[in-house]
Amino acid sequence: MRVLVVEDEAGTRGLLERALREELFHVEGVADAAAAESCAVPGRFDAIILDVMLPDRDGFSVCRRLRTRGVDTPILLLTGRNGLADRVRGLDVGADDYLAKPFAFEELLGRLRAVTRRGRSRHLQSLLSYGPIELDQQSRRVTVDSQPMILSNTEFRLLHSLMLHAETPVSRDELALHVWDAGAGGRSNVIDVYIRRLRRKLDEPFGTCSLETVRGAGYRLREQ
Repeated sequence: MRVLVVEDEAGTRGLLERALREELFHVEGVADAAAAESCAVPGRFDAIILDVMLPDRDGFSVCRRLRTRGVDTPILLLTGRNGLADRVRGLDVGADDYLAKPFAFEELLGRLRAVTRRGRSRHLQSLLSYGPIELDQQSRRVTVDSQPMILSNTEFRLLHSLMLHAETPVSRDELALHVWDAGAGGRSNVIDVYIRRLRRKLDEPFGTCSLETVRGAGYRLREQ
């Protein structure tokens, strides 16, 4: 089994590499997000162990970007943060499992074997649906009441983010990260423009779903 270990702390990375090789895994280790994204081409690895705290980009962003590129390799996130919000965020961006530090190697091994037994990640296989909207994450095709909806790449990512959290407000910061891979600073006007565009495409021709502004919280999809 081929495993990519993404961990910036050299001691931890070396320990994981040695321990996994003793279990007869073929292991490659990298220290940052750029190297991880370069290495993790579809089909090269059977699993990815991905640390959340990386020097150039956090593991949540790396996971989301890999899924957007069509990489369906099972991903096990490692993090020193064990809060519920972080665990949920990890699963939302496409991770298959989540393990908090410090951890016993036996538990990591068990989780790693579990995610690989499940096969390629189901995050890229599922059809997202909410009310009359269906969004195919593989073909990037969107329909409303079975009618095709023509979206730009940015509009697609915006709708994808809102559908992952349907009926729950998505903050401007979350949208900036998910859609533009950036902080909200400097993106405020851009977010407003694309919200208006998507709202026109959803509300005016179909009228079955509404893109609501939730004051102080962000935006959410609601079925009318």
